[in-house]
Amino acid sequence: MKKQYIVAVLVILLILIADQALKIWVKTNMMIGEQIPIIGNSIMLYFIENPGMAFGMEIPGLFGKLILSIFRLVAIVLLSIYLHKTIKKGVSSFFVICIAMVIAGAAGNLIDSAFYGLIFSESTNQIATLFPQEGGYAQFMHGHVVDMFYCPVIDTHIPESWPFWASKHIIFFRPVFNIADSAITVSVILMIIFYRKVFRDQF
Repeated sequence: MKKQYIVAVLVILLILIADQALKIWVKTNMMIGEQIPIIGNSIMLYFIENPGMAFGMEIPGLFGKLILSIFRLVAIVLLSIYLHKTIKKGVSSFFVICIAMVIAGAAGNLIDSAFYGLIFSESTNQIATLFPQEGGYAQFMHGHVVDMFYCPVIDTHIPESWPFWASKHIIFFRPVFNIADSAITVSVILMIIFYRKVFRDQF
């Protein structure tokens, strides 16, 4: 049981460190809209700031932003309690890792929302300054989440001879995301793929 707590803490810390290190590097080295190719034009760093949820979704307005930040905080607390209870039941380390990944992902984006507005200047048309003398660009819990991975593995136009969609521009995968988003997504995919191992064999 003690081992599983250590595993959970290590997973959360590793994801948070990687997530925040990359976000801080992007904020202090890139302007919004700037791109850096990693593998041609299929995988690149593309700096955007997301005022809402994962993959660019958002709840409009300052109140919506505050609600979203509070929701993330509540989700982290509830998931942490749930993880503690499931570890006490003796669940597999695989399940512990999956839940820890979700907690880390939510925490990573919450850190952006809670503190980035306080500690960074604007990134529009300039590279942000960490701890600017004039103060940050937003108040507590109203910061923007930093996204940077853009993977348009398919970027093409439909042939003119095709009906209905002739010459339409097709891009897949369009959303821009970060390590925290990836941790949540990978965890959910793993739990779906290994549904029997994660749930039926444990409860």
